[in-house]
Amino acid sequence: MAIEPLSVETSDGLVLEGQLSTPDDPWAAVVLAHPHPQFGGDMHSIVTGTLFSALAEAGVVALRFNFRGVGHSQGALDEGRGERRDVAAAVDTLGRITEGLPLVVSGWSFGGDVSLAVDDPHLTGWAAVAPPLRIVDPSEMVAPTDPRPKLVVLAAHDQFRPAREAGQIVAGWPNTQVTIVEGADHFFVGRTERVSEVVLGWMRSLAQPA
Repeated sequence: MAIEPLSVETSDGLVLEGQLSTPDDPWAAVVLAHPHPQFGGDMHSIVTGTLFSALAEAGVVALRFNFRGVGHSQGALDEGRGERRDVAAAVDTLGRITEGLPLVVSGWSFGGDVSLAVDDPHLTGWAAVAPPLRIVDPSEMVAPTDPRPKLVVLAAHDQFRPAREAGQIVAGWPNTQVTIVEGADHFFVGRTERVSEVVLGWMRSLAQPA
């Protein structure tokens, strides 16, 4: 398995810092979007980093990147607006590299909200982990009305959006699986492997439909 740096260019001309992990015999692809930069989020944050390693080890091509203004990425924080361009650029970049493979975008927290607002013809579905569902208003998101598959992973003890509230918001979304990780708060400390298991299992169902 090879891990290499990869630059992502956005539609408004910024160059973002990224990393691509390519297993030997890939069966799917994933773009990973990190939590809020103002609270220390970057592409190495705990859930994003665990998914990057675990999914790649399981045969998924994984691209993680830093949002605009984070690390060596150009630009500045745009409160979830410009960051949609960042996710879209990463999805488009990975889609061209992995043409023909199922491709999912998986964002955690801030990255989850932003990802749910992004559409791309390469996208097979969305896997949002603990999305606050308020950084981007659900009315501005693509996923809530799109028929493609969605996974929403919630923390049983989330401090920022209780699992019950989040579950009620996504209850009417089409083709949506909701999984609650017991014993976890928003940061999933000690539960990141469970998040990886859930996301991987859901991705396998997309790649090998019954």
